[in-house]
Amino acid sequence: MAVRKGRELLAMPHNIAILGASGYTGAELVRLVASHPSMRIAALGADRRAGLAMAEVFPHLRHLDLPVLAKIEEIDFSGIDLCFCALPHATSQTVIRNLPKTVRIVDLSADFRLRDPDAYRTWYGKRHEAAELQVEAVYGLTEFNRDRIRTARLVAGTGCNAAAGQFALRPLIRERVIDLDGIIVDLKAGASGAGRSLKEHLLFSELFENAQGYSLGGVHRHLGEFDQELSEIAGRPVRIMFTPHLIPATRGILVSAYVQGDPGAIHRCLSDAYADEVFALVLPFGRTPAMKDVRGSNFVHIGVVGDRIEGRATVIATLDNLTKGSSGQAVQNANLMLGEDETAGLMLAPVYP
Repeated sequence: MAVRKGRELLAMPHNIAILGASGYTGAELVRLVASHPSMRIAALGADRRAGLAMAEVFPHLRHLDLPVLAKIEEIDFSGIDLCFCALPHATSQTVIRNLPKTVRIVDLSADFRLRDPDAYRTWYGKRHEAAELQVEAVYGLTEFNRDRIRTARLVAGTGCNAAAGQFALRPLIRERVIDLDGIIVDLKAGASGAGRSLKEHLLFSELFENAQGYSLGGVHRHLGEFDQELSEIAGRPVRIMFTPHLIPATRGILVSAYVQGDPGAIHRCLSDAYADEVFALVLPFGRTPAMKDVRGSNFVHIGVVGDRIEGRATVIATLDNLTKGSSGQAVQNANLMLGEDETAGLMLAPVYP
């Protein structure tokens, strides 16, 4: 829609609601959407903080003119074009089920990532309360699912760990340049990936000068996404070995994928796959990225290094878990759904140092 003002034709902004605005991904959405050229924040939902100004919850956003936080049931969705759901896992299901069918949705939780309800029960230990919506949910790894995302009503954002690993692996599996049965993924993640709620292992005295593996032995929930997506690409089961580590950093993910195949072919495959991508950048062979290279941005950087033993390579990918791994990816998807330029509001340079 557009309105004429003088001699100019001005596009009407899309009205946006952000549910779960008092969490880290919610705040990141506000940061990105507030400066988006075609989006306007019309409602902010946060049940436990309802009635507060956003500046009271996140002082770094006090310069913005934002709606007061409200309970979800108090929000009028009749004028909302798209809703971001940044709610805790298992909460989005019933909320999204009750939203008007006219509202398009990007869900940042895990609730609609797994297409099989039985797989959801296996990985999350409970029955899905809106299984009928899983059929229409589109997996939101933008670079690999653009056509379906454009026409989707409901897009399921990926897990940040799963996104980082898939950027390193998807083209290699599709082109069969690596051994599908020998993939090892070692991952380092900052603490913000665990959310904003109080947890003992995230206390400064526990996290600082420390590093620890977690969810070891194949029980990490993002493995459900790896199994689903990598197996679909391969046309056969692919089960990676996955070890995530929590490190004393606020934000960021760095994946080291150890694979078997010709290092030169691996680098060429990734370079070709991402040649036309704005946000996925492959470094020259032998160079590797660092987490700070992408901090606060929607970029993912990928590097390939050959091993001392012939036929082995390490693929390193890094992204910001709150931006490209979650909220930035969500805005990228929303741009496609609303007919906007995919990069709108997202060409922010990384924050360094």
